[in-house]
Formats: sequence, C-alpha cells, structure tokens
Amino acid sequence: MEQIFAPWRIEWIERDDAGDIDGCPFCVLPERDDDRESRIVARSEHSFVLLNNYPYNPGHAMVIPNRHTGDFGDLSDAELLDHAKLKRRTLDALDAALGPAGCNAGENLGGDAAGGSIGDHLHTHVVPRWDGDTNFMPVISDTKVIVEALEDTYDRLHEAFAEQAGATVSDETGAVVLDLDA
Repeated sequence: MEQIFAPWRIEWIERDDAGDIDGCPFCVLPERDDDRESRIVARSEHSFVLLNNYPYNPGHAMVIPNRHTGDFGDLSDAELLDHAKLKRRTLDALDAALGPAGCNAGENLGGDAAGGSIGDHLHTHVVPRWDGDTNFMPVISDTKVIVEALEDTYDRLHEAFAEQAGATVSDETGAVVLDLDA
C-alpha cells in the first residue's frame, strides 16, 4: 500500500499513553479521564461511540456496548435496546455533522474470524458514504485518502450529538452523555 502524508497523526503516535493499553481497548478507553483524547464522542447508559483511529471514511465511528463480550446473545434486552438506539443517534449525528449520501453499518461479532483487530468485544461500525468516495486511488494504487483530521471530525460529531434531545455536555474533554429516552 502507498503512503499518504498525514501530519495530524503524529499527535496519536506521540501521545503520553502510547502503547499502555493493557487489555481490551474498548474496556480501557472508556475508563480514562479524557474522552476527547480517547476519541469517545458520545455515551449512553450501556454503550458509547468511538471514532475509528483508522477510518475508511471521515466520520467512521463504532457503537460499542460497555460490557465486554463478543457474543451478541450475551447482551441483556436493556443493553441491546441501548445499543440500537445509540446506533440510530449516531446515524442522526453523522447526517447532521457530515451530510453523507448514505452509511454502511456492520457488526463485528464472535471473535477474530469476524474481522477487525478486536474480536472479543462486539462493536458496530458505522461508516458514512458519499457518491464517488471510492475512486481510482484505492482501485489503482491501493491507497485510501482521508480528507479530514480525526480531531476535526470529533468536533463536528460532538457538536451534532450535543444538539440532540436529552444531551448533556459536561466539558470540552468529555463525551456527550445521552438520555436515549428523551
């Protein structure tokens, strides 16, 4: 694969806690003090929304249950409903913030064979799509161009989540907390 110059990535590479995740990142990241640095943009009672560090497109987010499990059947009815409602709110936020022509949503379930690097904590990828976002670069040169820095995408999505019903924003480093029944 060819390389694309992406200077904004140096902040992620040089962060103080680089490589200190001991265990499942989807369990460790929500426990940290700085949601913005962890890329957690929204939270609900049983789930959270995390921007993908290696996005397919700007706005590529994951909706992740708080509870560590790779088995969809392990989730309680309350956790399933919360996950589904937060996925709907994520689609709404992406639409408000980025205006995609559509979205792809797919779940990584049941271990490493399901794809992705974290197979034992289920999660749903939500990827915004635009007409023409698959152009000659990935087809001819095996290169994907991401047109927006993660920090800018975070700000846009954070603002869109903050404008939703039942949203609470404590400070600029915290995720938007959503009451999904509001």
